[in-house]
Amino acid sequence: MLQISPAPFRSILILQTKFIGDLVLASALARNLQPGYPGVGIVFLCEARFASFLTAHGIASDVVTFRRAMMRGSPLQRGRELYSMVHRLRRHRFDMTIDLTDSKTSRLISSLVNAPTRVGYHPSERPLRWHERQPANVRARPFGFGERHYLYRYLSPLEALGVDLRVRAPSIRPLAVETARALALLDKYHFRRSGFVAVHAGASFLGRRWQPERFAAVIDEIARETGLDFVLVGGPDEHKAADEIAARTASPVVNFVGALSLETLLALLKEARLFLGNESGPMHMAAAAGTPVVGLYGLTNPIRWGPVGVASIALQPSMPCECVASDFCKPTDPSKACCVWRLEVGPVTDAVREILARTEKQTANALSRYA
Repeated sequence: MLQISPAPFRSILILQTKFIGDLVLASALARNLQPGYPGVGIVFLCEARFASFLTAHGIASDVVTFRRAMMRGSPLQRGRELYSMVHRLRRHRFDMTIDLTDSKTSRLISSLVNAPTRVGYHPSERPLRWHERQPANVRARPFGFGERHYLYRYLSPLEALGVDLRVRAPSIRPLAVETARALALLDKYHFRRSGFVAVHAGASFLGRRWQPERFAAVIDEIARETGLDFVLVGGPDEHKAADEIAARTASPVVNFVGALSLETLLALLKEARLFLGNESGPMHMAAAAGTPVVGLYGLTNPIRWGPVGVASIALQPSMPCECVASDFCKPTDPSKACCVWRLEVGPVTDAVREILARTEKQTANALSRYA
């Protein structure tokens, strides 16, 4: 194995080619590397739509982007995208690469970039095939620091590098300009700071989305009891679920789905009293902004993927699952299973009540600082 030189690193590439939730968790790695290697430039490889979020919030000093549609296209499209990506990466002359994606493609990219120090997982979640080689010369444990949460998979390179663990949970402060935009939106609808609940009914797969009519039932119950307002958030491809919720609630809701940038969404989530939603990127964003969370889980294990750093409850139906969609879901794949559909309205409503009660004093103290 490579002996880590005490000489300072000038540039580090983090290969995190997944989704916004993974990038939020990986931001904690970047926050620890910055004091560990003072003055280092940290560059992320990510999808183009996440670039401004990473650089604006100081998570990365720069990004190199790729187009996921091209990487999933024809062999010619993939080849062209890969060639362009590697060409741009090699211009940076990285001292270190850290492969968080741990895939066949990310290992190939790491080997082609060929930085002197290359960090990868041992053993890999996706074992190497006979024709592959492991480019890493610094090997990180799959889960570092003796913890089971997936956050510590993304932090384990610190352990392998001998860098102190200072930041144990993602914390991302909204930009002042985005906070002003979020407050203007709240003012437009006569909402108060910490006077509303942000609801996210979307997810990357239909089976991970709790039923809209159940979200609507929880919204009506909590609105009647507390007088809190509700906003719906999500990406541009998540209109259908939000529209169904808005049509079913007796209480008025404001629908921001598809209308906010990631930067504005973070600022809005920061102002919310609570986040209620499926296991998703916005859930991890809300936690990183410091907002309490009620998260809804199916087959995915909340011990591994639950919200961190804030008051939270992660709800999961009893397991093993009594399948409710045997002709649709793939019971061995958490990203394609429908177990969350078995969650009933009552336990979710109770969890919202519990988190609201648990954080009431904290919220009152925060609001007094605004006064």
